[in-house]
Amino acid sequence: MIQRHGSVIGLAAFSGSGKTTLAEKLIVGLVSRGMDVATVKHAHHAFDADTPGKDSYRHRAAGARQVAVSSPARSVLFTENLSGPERSLADLLAAIAPADIVIVEGFKKSSISKIEIHRAELAHPFLFADDPLIIAVASNDPASLPADAPFSIDLDQPDSIVDFIIQRHNQQSGTVAL
Repeated sequence: MIQRHGSVIGLAAFSGSGKTTLAEKLIVGLVSRGMDVATVKHAHHAFDADTPGKDSYRHRAAGARQVAVSSPARSVLFTENLSGPERSLADLLAAIAPADIVIVEGFKKSSISKIEIHRAELAHPFLFADDPLIIAVASNDPASLPADAPFSIDLDQPDSIVDFIIQRHNQQSGTVAL
C-alpha cells in the first residue's frame, strides 16, 4: 500500500518531544518546495474531530458507522471503529490520496523509515538502539548523540531536515535534485 506514495517517513519520539511542532515545520518546508504532502497521525486515546450539534455529529450519534461530509473546500470521512481493531498504518496509507511525501506522526513501532526526535533535556532513552528503521536522529543537541547514532540532524534547523527528506525522496524515486 505504501507504494501509492512517493515516500513515507515517520516521526518517532516520546510524548512531549515536539513531533507535531516539527511535522508542521516540515509540511510548510516541503510544500514550499513544491511537494504534495499528506500526513497520518496516531492517537493513543479516543478523540473526536467532529463538532457536537453539527449534522455530521448528529448522524454519528444516531448510529451511522460512516459519515462523509463534502464542501467545495474540503471533504472528510468519519468512521466509527468501536468494535474492531485499530486501523493499521497500511490501511490508512491506502485510504489517503497518493502524495509525494507522507509524514507519519506516531506509529513508532511501524515498519517504515523514521526520523527520531530527541530532546536532550528530556533525558529519554534513544529509540534508534532498538529500531533499525530509524534513519536519522533530529536532536536539539546533536553533539551529544552517541557515536553509533544514525545520521544526525539539528532539530532547530528544520530546513536541514526538509533537505534530508527531499534528498531521500529523490534517491528512492530516481529523481535528480537540481
